[in-house]
Amino acid sequence: MNSLLTKFTFTDELTDVIENCKGVVVPTSKAELYDMVFGPEHADVYDVVFDVPGKGQIKEADVVRCKNGASVNFAEDYMRRREPDCMRIADDKPTDKKRFADVYGYKFDKLRRETMDWFKTQELILMPFNSGGNQYGYGSMLVCPKQCAFFAFALAHLQGFVSAEETEGYKPRAIIYVAPPFRHTHFEGKQVVVHNRLDDCHEVFSYNLYPGPSAKKGVYSVLLDIGEQEGWTTCHTSAGRLITPYENELVIMHEGASGGGKSEMLQDIAREPDGEVLLSTNTVTGEKTYLHISSTCKIEPVCDDMATCYPGVQNKSGKLVLVDGEDGWFLRMDGVTHYGCDPVYERICTEPKEPLCFFNMEGHPGATLLIWEHTLDSNGKPCSNPRAIVPRWDVPNIVKEPVEVDVRSFGVRMPPSTRDNPNYGIMGMLHIIPPALAWLWRLIAPRGFNNPSIVTGNELKSEGVGSYWPFATGKRVKQANLLLHQIVDSPNTRYVLIPNQHIGVYKVGFAAEWISREYLARHGGAKIRREHLEPARCPLLGYAMKDLTIDGQKIRSKFLRVDTQDRVGTDGYDAGAKILTDFFRKELAKFDTPELEPLGKQIIDCFMNGGTLEDFEKITPTGL
Repeated sequence: MNSLLTKFTFTDELTDVIENCKGVVVPTSKAELYDMVFGPEHADVYDVVFDVPGKGQIKEADVVRCKNGASVNFAEDYMRRREPDCMRIADDKPTDKKRFADVYGYKFDKLRRETMDWFKTQELILMPFNSGGNQYGYGSMLVCPKQCAFFAFALAHLQGFVSAEETEGYKPRAIIYVAPPFRHTHFEGKQVVVHNRLDDCHEVFSYNLYPGPSAKKGVYSVLLDIGEQEGWTTCHTSAGRLITPYENELVIMHEGASGGGKSEMLQDIAREPDGEVLLSTNTVTGEKTYLHISSTCKIEPVCDDMATCYPGVQNKSGKLVLVDGEDGWFLRMDGVTHYGCDPVYERICTEPKEPLCFFNMEGHPGATLLIWEHTLDSNGKPCSNPRAIVPRWDVPNIVKEPVEVDVRSFGVRMPPSTRDNPNYGIMGMLHIIPPALAWLWRLIAPRGFNNPSIVTGNELKSEGVGSYWPFATGKRVKQANLLLHQIVDSPNTRYVLIPNQHIGVYKVGFAAEWISREYLARHGGAKIRREHLEPARCPLLGYAMKDLTIDGQKIRSKFLRVDTQDRVGTDGYDAGAKILTDFFRKELAKFDTPELEPLGKQIIDCFMNGGTLEDFEKITPTGL
């Protein structure tokens, strides 16, 4: 056994694998790991190929050595995005997710033994890491074949890389096992990630090589499972500290399903070549609306996707306190289509301090990979899910300490909506909501329109509790109760809704999010006088803005209250509100269980009985 591995405590089963496989490498640095990414010959182009029984050799991906890192491209379009239905539960602990035995007709024990036997035929990488980052994370271990070292390299950037030489050792709280050929022999080519929750270790069996469901969201599952046991949760959110031109500070966290604008909340406002801000394009007439904004907030990023809300960092401020749950950010670059789109990440990715890992982007040997050159799918169109893993420590002005949250926003991808083609895209640029409604939005977490991150259609679907439900392994109601406690215990944090993509007939992209962010920061968060608000026509949307001024420019009412748009009107709005309300009614029925806490039941009953905004305010005041 490699002497470094003697520092860790493994089960007899894993020890048997280590002692009987074809070899074990324990990387002691990211540089050493990077050297393995390109195969035993250290080639500039390396094909990741596996022998699959009954099918011969199958190429999973190719890896190209670029000046700024490794470019990974999967052979199949399907493997370039996260499959939403990939989680299977192997254990007998409480869960609302699909159990392995129920789906496949046999217990996971059989496949687990086959997987362990297969590992014995491979050269392996065993890499210690910290799930949740090095500062607060949990000691974990990766077991994967050496020929897919790129997966280990990606994980080393995403989580807290641990050099075995520098650690005192530990018994892993989580282990990720990577076994790609089983995707073809057992799962008809589908992405499958099996979770086995032992009493003292969370095992993740990744039967595919796209890191989204395992190295990224699989670790998220580990943190949620630990939090469920310890009474806290990891929010699916970005967060940033904003410094206004007048040197006031505001911390905003922005939650939502994948594609809901979390990464965009940390981006500077996109500008046209002349410096103007494109607010909207009318989807019927093509008319464009511009704003002139001279100075904007300085953004000090806190986290991009996962915020751990450990009990130990909470204080007596009455606000939620969070800290980043990652060491690197898995950033989607579909919005970066040419030079100058995002100067911050273009600089980091083009001239990194250490080699990075890129997915679904064009890489050429010896050349600099450019993050706006996206791989073409088989249909000839650019892949909608190009990714770069950016170390958080390289992000300018990064916040390293826990922060108190002033505003919790929730983002939803909204479709275009008109009177002739009504849809649920009726949310105005900014809505202020009471905590009770904030909780309901987090229970449902609409996935929204044209999600680029996962394989799905455009129909309205629920991402589920906290928008992190796809990654949770336990009970839905348990997470609902944890979120309710989190909200009730943070009375001084305010709640808002912010749309992206469309406001009624207008295509806005993420401009509504950026303008709302600036407005909130300049107004001390949600401390907005009631004379600027009026109850939205749809109670689910809380308060709509009567007026909103940014840099002396008044935002027209049609962007604030969609029912005032000529092409929508009250009839088109009401039709869209019905779609949204009916969807909430259907999804909230899942929480009608005895385990739901009484306050949660009261809030849901209020909605089901046609409660008004005033009714929700009586349960949990907005605090305006």
